[in-house]
Amino acid sequence: MTSMPAEERLGAYIKRAEQALQATKTAVLKPAGVTVPQYAALLVLSENAGINAAALARQCGVTPPTMNTILANLNDRGLIERTPHAWHRNVLETRLTEAGRKVLRQADVAAVRVERAVAAEFTDQERQALMAMLERAAAVFEAQRPG
Repeated sequence: MTSMPAEERLGAYIKRAEQALQATKTAVLKPAGVTVPQYAALLVLSENAGINAAALARQCGVTPPTMNTILANLNDRGLIERTPHAWHRNVLETRLTEAGRKVLRQADVAAVRVERAVAAEFTDQERQALMAMLERAAAVFEAQRPG
């Protein structure tokens, strides 16, 4: 068995940062009444009106069944509307309602505050380097995935 000391395992540091980000965003989004996945869906919808659930799931990094649950919850709250596609009747297009845009604006203020706080901890050069390194790490992780 090959062993690697915990302090050398980059995955643990990446996971710790991701968990801290998720926990913080969960807390700051709570007053807006949305979860992190719901916020992500609202944000993508705001930039891609009419997107279908499968494409939305891909952009948000969740499975289609998970996205269907997210959309059902947002729809029940009147934050989105889903209508049949003009040509493909079995495809539902999803758009924000005015209530959804209002919730997104409130949530986005809180989420952007978190993003700006972390960005402020790094110089421009450090931010660019960190983003590039994380992209490289993601590519290596994906290349190591079986199948």
